Amino acid sequence: MNLPTSVTLVEMGPRDGLQNESASISLATKLRLIDDLAAAGLSVIESGSFVNPKWIPQMADSAEVFRGLQRRAGVRYTALTPNLQGLERALDAGADEVAVFAAASEAFSRKNINCGIAESLQRFEPVMARAEAAGVRVRGYVSCVLGCPYEGEIAPQGVLEVARKLLGLGCYEVSLGDTIGTGTAGSTQRLLDALLPQIPAQQLALHCHDTYGQALANILVGLQNGIATVDASVAGLGGCPYARGATGNVATEDVVYMLNGMGIHTGIDLDALVSAGARISEALGRRNGSRAANALLASAG
Repeated sequence: MNLPTSVTLVEMGPRDGLQNESASISLATKLRLIDDLAAAGLSVIESGSFVNPKWIPQMADSAEVFRGLQRRAGVRYTALTPNLQGLERALDAGADEVAVFAAASEAFSRKNINCGIAESLQRFEPVMARAEAAGVRVRGYVSCVLGCPYEGEIAPQGVLEVARKLLGLGCYEVSLGDTIGTGTAGSTQRLLDALLPQIPAQQLALHCHDTYGQALANILVGLQNGIATVDASVAGLGGCPYARGATGNVATEDVVYMLNGMGIHTGIDLDALVSAGARISEALGRRNGSRAANALLASAG
């Protein structure tokens, strides 16, 4: 077993979490959430998305979010940028890092971004060139690595091909997204068996949604295979607008609780993180999706 001694948590709540909310969310609420997360010790926070607001209206004020940040030393404030126009807006707003996204499923790619996998990767070429010229690192996401709402099971070899192409374009890391949360420990291991002989664990991250309650088990498999970067969303916020029934990304509090119990360092203050999750859940008028947070709050109450 090759467990890492420390793990980097990439916080998805302000972007992947909030983008699926139906009610309007104020700029002040978003800025408070991001600052709460940074104060709790999150060092990478995906703070917005520079996509067409017609498709993702909750992200329409991402430029204002970045300009309003009270930046903390040692924290990277990142943004999702699907195309060159989005990248230019992100650079202008002051994003520290950007991300592009592809899918391992042809059908999902067409539903999500209206083009096939090959064309989506082609579209990233000018984005990568401009980001390199600006001195900004680019992270890559691959959606539907363990299952697709339209195609069902996804072959690990297809995921490998997309991941290798993203790295070849210049992404420093590829995050493997179980977008609909159907993955299990077994399917996660089979995927990593296909990827790790070709891609170092240091260039891979896990992005597990918890629809079937399997996210922590899948993350544990990743840890056992040397993966030391995990995406998570405070209070389990989120979902996928193109995958009906998919729940949010695994709750950051649950991942930190598990890692603390394993003696793996994160640099995150769990109590402060639980408070941040409770505050945003209350602001959104929804139940906190973190089991660990709810248990800790109940035992303290």
